[in-house]
This record gives sequence, C-alpha cells and structure tokens, in this order.
Amino acid sequence: MAPHPFFTPRGTPFSVYYRTLVLAGEGVRIDLLTYHPGQDVDIPGVRVLRIPRIAFLEPVPVGPSIKKLLLDIFVLLWTIGLLIRHRYRLVHAHEEAVFWCRALKPLFRFRLIYDMHSSLPQQLENFGFTTSKLLIGMFRFLEDSCLKAADAVITICPDLRDYALQQGVTEKKHFLIENSIFEDVRLAATPDAPAAVDSEAEDIVFSAEIPTLLYAGTFEKYQGIDRVIKAFAGITGAHPDARLVLAGGTPEQVAAMKTLAAEEGLSNQCLFTGRVSKKTALWLNKEADVLLSPRIDGTNTPLKIYEQLASGKPLIATRIWSHTQVLDEACCFLVESSPESIARGMSEVLSNPDEAKRRAGNARKLYSRAYARPIYEAKIRALLAEVGFKRAAAAPSCPEQGPV
Repeated sequence: MAPHPFFTPRGTPFSVYYRTLVLAGEGVRIDLLTYHPGQDVDIPGVRVLRIPRIAFLEPVPVGPSIKKLLLDIFVLLWTIGLLIRHRYRLVHAHEEAVFWCRALKPLFRFRLIYDMHSSLPQQLENFGFTTSKLLIGMFRFLEDSCLKAADAVITICPDLRDYALQQGVTEKKHFLIENSIFEDVRLAATPDAPAAVDSEAEDIVFSAEIPTLLYAGTFEKYQGIDRVIKAFAGITGAHPDARLVLAGGTPEQVAAMKTLAAEEGLSNQCLFTGRVSKKTALWLNKEADVLLSPRIDGTNTPLKIYEQLASGKPLIATRIWSHTQVLDEACCFLVESSPESIARGMSEVLSNPDEAKRRAGNARKLYSRAYARPIYEAKIRALLAEVGFKRAAAAPSCPEQGPV
C-alpha cells in the first residue's frame, strides 16, 4: 500500500520503488496499490494497481493535504476489495496506509509490515496542515497503536528508530533500513508515460576549468534553495568561473528561483534543469565537482545523502539533525543553514581541493561499510525471516493464493 503518486521522482516514491525492487528479488510476488498519477515500473513479479483517476485532486502535493485524505478513501476501498479477492500473507503499508491496514488486520489475518518514513503527527505540524491538538493527538494515538500492532516496523533513520523503540516497538521486530540504494529506475514503456524534463540538463557541458556545484532534488521550501542561491552570489567574486546547477523543481518553483538568481546577478552562472530522470540525476552527480544538501530543518535523513556519500565528490551539508545522524566533519563539510555559512563552506571546498578530496574519500568508505546494497539486501532478508516469508520457489504453485 503506497498512498503516493507512484512512480514520481520524489522522496517516498523512490523509497517504495527500491523496497519493491529488492523484495521482488527475494522472491516476493507483489501487488502494489497506489494513486492513479505516476508511471508503472518494470520489475518482474510486481503488478501496479491504481485507484481511478480523479482529475480535480491532481496534482498531489508533497505532505499531508485534503487531496490526499480524499484519495486515501479510495485506496481504503480498493484495499478491502483486494483483501476479499486474494489471500495475502503479508501487507506492507507505507505511511498513513498503516491506519486502515491495522484495522483490517484482525479480520483478514495477514501479517503487517509498517514502513515508517516519518512520524505522521509530526508531519501534520511540519507541513502546517493543522495546529489542532485534538487532531494531532488522534494521529499520535493511531500511530502508537499501529506500531504496537505491526508484526514488523521499518524505520529509515536513527531518529525514527529511537522514536519507534520509545513507543514500545521491540528490537526483534524493528528494522532500520535506510533509503541507501540507488540506480536508474526501471520504468515501463508506455505511449502516454510522461517524459522526464532532461533537455536543459543535456545542454550542460562540464570541464575542469569550470567548478560546478550541484543541488539535485525537490524545491520544497525546507530544502533551502533560496539560501543556496544567495550563498553562491557571495562567492562569485572570489570564484568567478564557478557555476551553480540546480536540478529539480516544478515549473512554478523553478520560475521563482530563476527570478531570485537574476536579482542576485547570477543569470549566467546559475543553471536550472527542471525535473530530471534518475538516470540524469546520477549523471549530474558524477560530473559535478561539489554536491549540496542545504536542507534547513527536519529529522529524517534525505535519500540523496547516501548517493552523495557514494559519489566520491565533496559534499556540503547543513548542520541539522537530519544530516548529522549520518554525517560528520570527517566525510563532508558541515555548515549552518544561513547563506553566509553556506557561502563559507563553498569557498572552503573550492579553495582546498586536497582536503575536499580526503573527505570525499572518507564518505565513500563510510557508504561501502554501512549503507551499500549488500547491506540493504541483508536487512530485507532479515525482515522477511521475521514475518515468516518463504521464497515462492520453495513452495508448490498455489493459484488461489494471492501475492504479498
């Protein structure tokens, strides 16, 4: 159960994709129920099922919203229909889908995996959805109930792990599985599949004479893109050949940031690509000289951090808990979230290539030691063992039994 536009190139859908990819590789047959918007994926053993399109509820915003609440009603109805038709052994619920799956669990007798990408009551506050103590308290009660009722709980970072354990989740049924793997996403080829907006990226020429700083990700306010632009404006006098590439963002978000860049006199040094495919994002990371993660608040570690660690490129990241539960000064350049501090970090990296190279090397070693794909796959196998899953190949075919 993935109550998101799937697949679209943003945080949680990436996580759902890689979870699904590795689970299918372990022999799990999967029906993936999701919203209507998004592209199908090409993973053997995975069938993507969608609720009907409801045009006036699109596009679906990031974070909690009335649109998502209405769409979730349809996901709930489709969930019940699927459970009636199939004898699912496992239900893997992402984020708020766990609420109705927890209620249906005693009736349909499946084992429940709760994939906890964030604390849902905390999201209500962080995204400004509500200040109602009653509503936030209700979500907290529901979340605690789901944590206790689930047969296994996945968290994505140490902060969420600690929260889950404090709420009574046992060590045995808890699994910290970071969103630490990355590769080009296998999208199904369909005539009406929307193309990634890669034309601007393809026009970028990289060379040793032009130091390139790169941010690739969403342009939501908490990402601090405006501060990066202001910071970059502060170093162009000392580094006139440098340029800033910003990959991602909706057309409206890109237009707003282009206006800011023009106001800072950066129209020729600040390049925007718009949204790009995963393949293009990986290429940009490979070609850029310096990578950026300027998030200004939050407690969950961004997916991009693991890709940046593995890149072998120096990383500048803000000194917030979202980053520091994974990063330290040995493997990156930590800065405060002000434009002035980010500018100092940029200058330090560009002026000290040997130190930048040393920290980038440490980052790559950290990724290989703690987050690489074999480690991720081993955690998934441990999860499946805990919930009693046996590979399909080990049992005779049973047509009446549905997939996970």
